[in-house]
Amino acid sequence: MPLVLVSEKNAALPPPGEGLIWRFCEFLKHERRCSPNTVRDYGEAVRDFARWGREAFGFAGDFGAVSRRNVRDFIIERQRANAEGTPLARRTIHNRVSALRAFYRFLRSRGFVETSPTAAIVLPKLPKPLPKFLTEAQVARLLKMPALALERKLISEDVFTRDTAILETLYGGGLRVSELCGLTAGRVDCAAGTVRVLGKGSKERVVPVGEIASAALREQIAAAGCARADAWVFPARRGGRITPQVVQLALKKYLKLAGLPMDITPHKLRHSCATHMLDHDADLRLVQEQLGHVSLSTTQIYTHVTLARLKAAYKKAHPRA
Repeated sequence: MPLVLVSEKNAALPPPGEGLIWRFCEFLKHERRCSPNTVRDYGEAVRDFARWGREAFGFAGDFGAVSRRNVRDFIIERQRANAEGTPLARRTIHNRVSALRAFYRFLRSRGFVETSPTAAIVLPKLPKPLPKFLTEAQVARLLKMPALALERKLISEDVFTRDTAILETLYGGGLRVSELCGLTAGRVDCAAGTVRVLGKGSKERVVPVGEIASAALREQIAAAGCARADAWVFPARRGGRITPQVVQLALKKYLKLAGLPMDITPHKLRHSCATHMLDHDADLRLVQEQLGHVSLSTTQIYTHVTLARLKAAYKKAHPRA
């Protein structure tokens, strides 16, 4: 089958079936309480299929008429090089199919279709790379960098206070960066050494962050002048709260100063927290609660990290390895 490219003219038009796609996105947003990124990505994946279908087989918006062959052709074409010579990555293909499956589950639940053309679609399993993290020594060096930057007059006192609290809390509590940015003063209990965060799906949990992070948060709350319980712990200069991008840029600055890998992200500090807890014999289910994972299998990836490190150490040290 020849490669079907969506023309610029048709790409600018609303996709066939936009009304149902919009209802699907509203369902994800309000009933499933998915994150804005998930709503956007799933919506765009279905729209991409609809636009492609208009060019490939005359799709006009009747999702009940879509066949398994149509879905397979879509996958095959998205795996092939496009006009720019860049095929979609395997993980992106998986995400597109996941979005279509979720969309057809929604259509079936609402009675718009009787069957799903995605039911028999089988994709090869994706490799599961071990999460990247910093060693305890590397984290210790990173956490010293705001003080060093202040000493060298690279940052102000206010930035030092803020960034110290950011780094200590990300690592001390294993928070997602969105959870950190969403902290308000009333959700921080410095005396107990805990914070209440809103995780995925607006699920609330109480997370221990430790004495050092609690002290840093206390300093930040005082510096930010959080007089009300709903005041942002990490306010933006122009109002509202800081964004994950601001946190990422601050982290990059200290990674460079410390001479650490520049591909470390706030989420990899979360990986570091979980890995170090398990290294020190923390119960897996407690780490699951700490991180806010719905499934224990998600947390178990960190046991593979510690096992891989054990095997490497064994191979290096044991005389009969």
